[in-house]
Amino acid sequence: MKSKTILILLFFFGLSIYAQKVKVADKYYRDFAYMKAAELYIEAIQKEDSSKHVLTRIGDCYYNNSNSEKAYFWFNKAIRKYDNLHPEYVYKYIQTLRSLEKYEEANTWLEEFRKLQKNGEYVRGIESVSLEKFQELSAGRDKQIRIINLNSNTNYSDFGGVEVHGNFYFTSSRKDDNAARKMKIYKWNGEPFLNIYTSKINRIDSIVNVSEISPLVSDNINLANDHEGALTITKDGKTLYFTRNNVNKRKNTSYDKEGTSNLKIYRARMQNNQWTNIEELPFNDKTFSTGHPALSPDEKTLFFVSDREGGFGQTDIYKVAIHDDGSFGNVENLGENINTIGREVFPFVAKDSTLYFSSDNHINLGLLDIFKSNILKKEAEENIYITNIGAPYNSGYDDFAFFLDHNGDFGYFSSNRTGGKGSDDIYTFDRYECKQSLTGVTYDKRTSDLLSNVTVQLIDQTGKIISTTISNEDGQYNFAEISCSKTYTILATKKDYRSDNKQFSTTATNGTKNTLDLYLTPLIINKEIVLNPIYFDFDKYDIRPDSAYELENLVNVMKDNPKMIINIESHTDNRGTDQYNMKLSERRANATKNYILSRGIDPSRIPSAVGYGESQLLHQCKRCTEKEHEENRRSMFKISNDYL
Repeated sequence: MKSKTILILLFFFGLSIYAQKVKVADKYYRDFAYMKAAELYIEAIQKEDSSKHVLTRIGDCYYNNSNSEKAYFWFNKAIRKYDNLHPEYVYKYIQTLRSLEKYEEANTWLEEFRKLQKNGEYVRGIESVSLEKFQELSAGRDKQIRIINLNSNTNYSDFGGVEVHGNFYFTSSRKDDNAARKMKIYKWNGEPFLNIYTSKINRIDSIVNVSEISPLVSDNINLANDHEGALTITKDGKTLYFTRNNVNKRKNTSYDKEGTSNLKIYRARMQNNQWTNIEELPFNDKTFSTGHPALSPDEKTLFFVSDREGGFGQTDIYKVAIHDDGSFGNVENLGENINTIGREVFPFVAKDSTLYFSSDNHINLGLLDIFKSNILKKEAEENIYITNIGAPYNSGYDDFAFFLDHNGDFGYFSSNRTGGKGSDDIYTFDRYECKQSLTGVTYDKRTSDLLSNVTVQLIDQTGKIISTTISNEDGQYNFAEISCSKTYTILATKKDYRSDNKQFSTTATNGTKNTLDLYLTPLIINKEIVLNPIYFDFDKYDIRPDSAYELENLVNVMKDNPKMIINIESHTDNRGTDQYNMKLSERRANATKNYILSRGIDPSRIPSAVGYGESQLLHQCKRCTEKEHEENRRSMFKISNDYL
């Protein structure tokens, strides 16, 4: 009895320990120390505490760190075990499925998501999309984009690249070797706190080299124990807006009642090459976050991201007017056309007022994708569009912090996609006209000799002739510039030759050199116009469509050589009587002649059209095959004069 009591006490003691661990994990989770929280939650799992709370929290830990594989693993466990899972986790599960390119399964779970939603609260903004749509986005619409991972990226988080007058600004959690600043580790991801860095850009043939990297430490913009980043700078380089944790007057981190340090936007001015007069913007608040500043092209409107009350989702994009005296107007939400139940973050406004932003809720490839919208343009009004800009900008991972230079020639975006150097990397891109070349040699197919003066035409898929060239004395032809990712037909023609045409497709790779040789068959050999056989159906003398097509080669030769005179010979197979075949061949000879005359050839150029019946068979056989019979039913065209 005593031992049983002890066992019971130990059992409840063990449960108490692991229940306590879950509570500790919850605290780490609330403090954004997700990896530590996940470690404790997993220990609870190992002790049979696979509750809904624990499973979904582990999934959240990895989801918030953009680890799709592990997030999928734990959300999958939760969603398979519990029927009444909160719609929030079904939604996140769908996003991880999309990130891992499990699009069909994602659409299946989307139907479950719709069933779980209450009063439309969770369903608005997320749509079921065909697998083909996802494949279109992941394949990329614009093949004329070059993506380069910056040489400045580290194995830490680097993101949010902005370029102004050759000065490059970005955010990084890299280790700072400056002895004056003691680096501390951020528990969320085990990396140092984020700080703003600046450097110079050397752009050679669109290859970007980032050099002279140094922290932006003027007037303590970068604080040792707080995050700074997500910035924008005016075109003159004299005003900086940047994001920072909430800090108090002593520049220490300040927390709200729940222990959370929210984000705020600050403004700094450039004076004597130093950032000074740092001020907190008036629409910040310690009870919610405000960050990710972006400016309109005229710099009279500031856009930002916030999770303040009254929004549509987890984070929304807002705007506020900047007055001439530097003060601000009223904060406005960009509305439900842009903002969803998910996360809308990292706004950027291009020169033409196109709004770029990232979202995990509009039609995407999983996690954050970059989108664009015309919502800020005057002509938009009711015809507002939201477009996923697709690959190569977007992937199944987080893609965000889009920036386009003033002329729209190049830009930057950030991503934690596979193949990078760190948890987040900055990528530069440039838009170029993807071109390839096509060269080849024209040959005489019969002799394999080089054939010069051949007309070679480049024809697109619609049949339009794009370009025409002539092969040189060595038979070489060249199209110096043809488009990438296109299908063309190459047509080679020459007087007294059967043309040759071939179809080929270019790839998506810029600068590819394509080679395609062409072979033309001579139509005149030893005083005879040599066509493919002019066939007739058995016991008939009508010109078949395939025969008419072939006779056009003869018409071309005669038109190209207006002095040429020919004689037509027609032959039959050996079926039927000699007399019948003789008459049949005469009818076939005349039918052939009449077709040629119908094409505008003068009758004097065809003085004779003779039928030979079966007197000159190619195949002397008693039981000929159908092919042999057909070959015996032929026409021949003999040149009877010196036509040159």
